[in-house]
Amino acid sequence: MSPSRTDGRPNGRSRRARREAMRVRKVGDAAYEVWSPSGHVYDVDLDAGRCTCPDHRFRGVRCKHLRRVAIEVTLGNVPAPGEREATCNACGRSLFADSDDADPVYCEDCELDPGETVVDRETDSLVVVVESTDDRADEVEVPERGWTVADHYSNRDYDPGDRVVDVLYPLPRGVDPADVSPRDLRRYSFPRGRLARRQ
Repeated sequence: MSPSRTDGRPNGRSRRARREAMRVRKVGDAAYEVWSPSGHVYDVDLDAGRCTCPDHRFRGVRCKHLRRVAIEVTLGNVPAPGEREATCNACGRSLFADSDDADPVYCEDCELDPGETVVDRETDSLVVVVESTDDRADEVEVPERGWTVADHYSNRDYDPGDRVVDVLYPLPRGVDPADVSPRDLRRYSFPRGRLARRQ
């Protein structure tokens, strides 16, 4: 049997890659370990297209281990090259984040988008998200105050390494936005954990 087919049907290696009880674990940026049913562990470099198994080393073919890693990445079961496993800081859900993203990270459902109305846990007030940043609360200084967002007395119970979200308080009822100067719209910076989605 030839190592590959051109008629669209999977060859033996593709079938075994899908069906055999292999376990895949990411161990580096594009490096994975694959446990085979025989008990052997093979090292796969997905970017380089290499595997330490005899089938790949001696025959030079795209072995079932390389194929299995590609399948697991495509299905979202293991992180792709350039990704890492992480936990959402808001809901605790497991996710894959960019390798360069610093903790804390948030899943797509817990990211706060500009224009979204959320609740300030400290005041129980509604605020409007202006921007979700990648800056840490213990690194962002409050202008003309001499302290960081994390140092503010109302933020001390929140993670100082949390990301900063900038918000505005909505205008009171009956106030015409045309009558408000941009200087009167004060922007506040809070740790992400201080803000909650409305129930």
